[in-house]
Amino acid sequence: MMMNWGSKIMIGMGSFMLFIIGMVFYMFTMKDKDTLVEDDYYEQGINYDKTYRAEQHVIKEKLQPQITINEKQIIIQLKHKIDFELRLMRPSSAAQDIRIKRQTIEPHHIIIVDSQKMGKGLWLLTLKWKQNDQDYLYKTSITL
Repeated sequence: MMMNWGSKIMIGMGSFMLFIIGMVFYMFTMKDKDTLVEDDYYEQGINYDKTYRAEQHVIKEKLQPQITINEKQIIIQLKHKIDFELRLMRPSSAAQDIRIKRQTIEPHHIIIVDSQKMGKGLWLLTLKWKQNDQDYLYKTSITL
């Protein structure tokens, strides 16, 4: 069977249209698994000044935690006893994100996270706490 150039163009355009429809379908099904944008993205943008001040409090008061990573756990040591919210985000999969709200383990003011079930690779660590009516926020990335 011979094809002329008109039928080849139609087959090419049809293939391209099927590719675009497939990509649209894929993007709609991946919507809940996409970790590029957080759920409260716009609210975070509005409250950016508050976030910036919380990060600056950590720097000014030299309260950066000391983070130690070994094969079984992540140990975060702080300078004071605090009630904290720790969030470990996996950029490649939102399903693996971890959120912990607790108090530091005394008397050494530490936070221990079991890392044996966590995937290897990059994790974004966010630690929030409040002390003396001031908000504190520490962000860093770690590699397991």
